[in-house]
Amino acid sequence: MKQKIAPANPQLWRKAFLDLRPSVVPCPGFTFQSWGDAHEACVDFLDRWADEAVALGWTTLEIFGVHPEAGTIRPDFCGALVLGTEKVSGITKTQMRFVNTTFYRDTPGRPAGAVPIWVFGR
Repeated sequence: MKQKIAPANPQLWRKAFLDLRPSVVPCPGFTFQSWGDAHEACVDFLDRWADEAVALGWTTLEIFGVHPEAGTIRPDFCGALVLGTEKVSGITKTQMRFVNTTFYRDTPGRPAGAVPIWVFGR
């Protein structure tokens, strides 16, 4: 059965994401420590940037996507927030900035088939 992808909606993102516990690694590619840090950064994003991200046209998968079987081990499938553990420091229509890196939304060649991290393994 194919899972329905959550629409770009900050309230739905929050509800779905907060079902993930910071003490339980949700998919391959994270260590216990890196997942705890990533979880904290995602909650910070939901609190501070989610409404603006939706207004700028960002999608669920561009932010929270992971490979449906390999998790974050396949970074070419990953959304901006699951690639690292840094908090968002700025956002535009085409990029999400972190302290030391930038995620470019319009990078060509991203494969289809990602799932939101909260759907992984379900």
